[in-house]
Amino acid sequence: MNPDTTLATPAVAKASAVDGTALARALRSRIVAASRPRQRHAHLVEDAQGAQLLMVNGTRLYHLPPALTAQFHAALGSADPALLQGLIDRCGLRAVALIDDTPLSAPPLHALSLAIAQKCNLGCTYCYAQQGGFGDKAKSMEEQQALKAVDLLLSQAQPGAKVNLAFMGGEPLSNRAVLRSVTDYASRQAALRQVDCRFSITTNGTLLRPDDADFFEQHGFAVTVSLDGAAEQHDRLRPFKVGKGSFERIVERIAPLLATQRRMQVSARVTVTPFNLNLPGTLELFIGMGFHSVGFSPLLHAANGRAEMGEAELGDMLEGMIACGLAFEQNVLQGRRYPFMNMQNALRELQRGTHRPYPCGAGAGYFGVSADGDLSACHRFVGDAKGAMGSLDGGVDRARQAIWLQERHVHQQQPCSDCWARYLCGGGCHHEVLARGRSACDYIRGWLHYTIGAHQRLSQLAPDWFAASTGTAGQA
Repeated sequence: MNPDTTLATPAVAKASAVDGTALARALRSRIVAASRPRQRHAHLVEDAQGAQLLMVNGTRLYHLPPALTAQFHAALGSADPALLQGLIDRCGLRAVALIDDTPLSAPPLHALSLAIAQKCNLGCTYCYAQQGGFGDKAKSMEEQQALKAVDLLLSQAQPGAKVNLAFMGGEPLSNRAVLRSVTDYASRQAALRQVDCRFSITTNGTLLRPDDADFFEQHGFAVTVSLDGAAEQHDRLRPFKVGKGSFERIVERIAPLLATQRRMQVSARVTVTPFNLNLPGTLELFIGMGFHSVGFSPLLHAANGRAEMGEAELGDMLEGMIACGLAFEQNVLQGRRYPFMNMQNALRELQRGTHRPYPCGAGAGYFGVSADGDLSACHRFVGDAKGAMGSLDGGVDRARQAIWLQERHVHQQQPCSDCWARYLCGGGCHHEVLARGRSACDYIRGWLHYTIGAHQRLSQLAPDWFAASTGTAGQA
């Protein structure tokens, strides 16, 4: 939760109907320019009443009046870092560093992702899993391996702890019997240990059956369906291996889940490529279909190098994301739920003051498990020696894990160590960075810059949204 401060000044703004796409286009270049790193300790997002100041240490947000905004603007633009530091000290904003160079010590295991089916019935053009097999022959996880994984997950969980068991592939529903038996086993064992075990699955949706809806609802699954836009765009990117489009089949098969979801939550995940950049249209389509949330992720690395996003495409994606964000703001101000996942997550993290030295829990408290029982840093490193982390039989390789946590710390990454966004971004997805480098920094900073401004607007005009979403009132 961000601190109260005497620097805070109420923002005055009026909600009005706007052409979000046109406004996003006008804002894009300004946001990219304004979001480029100038100083590593602070960042400024200017608005009509002054500016939102991000203090990087601790992700602290303060709203500045115009006079103080001008001083911070000058200090951030100076080649002398002492000017900014002196201003920070005079305003009483210096704080003890919350993140140092010390790598994370091995935390308790809290999540496993099981590749229970290293095979798939789709022939997606960009699949990181190389169409399900991870570069090897098709295989399924045997039940005994999956049960070992559950035992490993629960063995480190104390009473009252929360853990997550995720099912992925390939297409996990091609191994439905093991998925169901292992879920039932994990539910029973977790209850005996007084552990809250939560379940999730990422599926292409083509193999869903009506009774899956009842099973997922019973166990409160978070279900993520991979969909890449309207029929024409989706079918181009995610056809069956015989070449036929899969969109129509998926829409038919997910209908019982969308109608049933109560404990279960069904989300759509859109992989963004140069061929499906109409993000506002896709968001409206999927919200209208009844998904609990809709999220977008750029394709930065494909196993075959096809359909990866370049600089120009990432700029177009940022424009689309801003348009979706503006639609979110308008809907929130009008009291309507608008489940744009990227926006919701960004606002919640800003409100909580999220700051981290890693982008995620990969290789720390979260591991992927291959069909053969090998452990990897996450589900994307299955079959990849760069992310090998031991096995179910031998346990986590603590020596490899320690090296991983040392080398992947954001302070060890360049140019991350001098970027204002480092503790919000964490340095970027390990898998994508190791495979392709940091090709999306302008996009990531631009999106964060926009959401920091949106946080200020909504915290003043719709504080109840923050109270409902994070349990805290909106603050500037």
